[in-house]
Amino acid sequence: MPTLRQIASEPLDEHVDYVESYSVIEKLTKKFQEAFCAVSDLCATGDHDCQQICVSTGASYTCACKEGFTLNTDGKSCSACSGGAATDLVFLIDGSKSVRPENFELVKRFINQIVDSLDVSDRNAHVGLVQYSSAVRQEFPLGRFSTKKDIKAAVRKMSYMEKGTMTGQALKYLVDNSFAISSGARPGVPKVAIVFTDGRSQDYINDAAKKAKELGYKMFAVGVGNAIEDELREIASEPVAEHYFYTADFKTINQIAKKLQSKICVEEDPCECEAILNFQAKVDNLIKALTQKHILWQLFAKQGVGVKMLHFNIKMCQHQDAALKDPGYETLSLDYCLFSVPCIYLNVVPSLDHIQAASKYGLI
Repeated sequence: MPTLRQIASEPLDEHVDYVESYSVIEKLTKKFQEAFCAVSDLCATGDHDCQQICVSTGASYTCACKEGFTLNTDGKSCSACSGGAATDLVFLIDGSKSVRPENFELVKRFINQIVDSLDVSDRNAHVGLVQYSSAVRQEFPLGRFSTKKDIKAAVRKMSYMEKGTMTGQALKYLVDNSFAISSGARPGVPKVAIVFTDGRSQDYINDAAKKAKELGYKMFAVGVGNAIEDELREIASEPVAEHYFYTADFKTINQIAKKLQSKICVEEDPCECEAILNFQAKVDNLIKALTQKHILWQLFAKQGVGVKMLHFNIKMCQHQDAALKDPGYETLSLDYCLFSVPCIYLNVVPSLDHIQAASKYGLI
């Protein structure tokens, strides 16, 4: 008996039993069944998958979210963005020497705090990460990871670059590469960038910052310590007061992350589909006009595709009919958008008239 009492849990009277022989051990069966069937609080034991709040419901549980968050369709994770709208989000992070290693760890937590608020999935939020100092390094492109867990793990593994602060070069990389289809960006999906820096840029930022906003990117600027507020305002989208943030201490950047969690949400525009259709109609009319001018040959020659793969890559101007700019090409007017390849926003399948015209000129 003393040995049994040493093994048993408290209270001992409920956990120690003794019988004289194996022939009567069945008498304990009912007691053991009742003990094993006792309901445990899965929330209390941590045996659940809820991201934020676990609510016990007897033998099971349900998940809930903190104020300002909504429960995602998986019933477990939470998002600050209601409706789970598709968003391509890229972090542009200052890894210069002035940040220092211990603060760089806080920056990683800042990134992951924001990731926690997103509805990351193949259809909704995609996340990319770029670090810069004297050079620019893509840590991972948009769409590489399809779960919060994988994104956060990759962020934690990010090594610290040190050296200088070439914010202008980093912004140019963002414009030329981060939101390109080749880097995982999705056509027609809103683009959001969060630029984090702790000091004055050692190069010129104005042109790249202006271009990012002209392309319709939603730009947030976050500064800490010796960051220059005029530079943050130059980077931030309009209204500037809602898109730039500053704090003197790295230890308080988590408060900025809380504000960003709701601000980065991109509300779906009920007029967006209509705008796309209208633009597509304009492009179709433009192609017909170009066909009449006998210049389809230049387009097909540049595309270099056969009839089975025949399509026109047309620039889609998200917010206005202004022409956009692809890496390696000059800014073009709408009339000449057709000749800037690769165009990154909208594929328009040609009509039978276009195919017949191409055939007439011996192009297919």
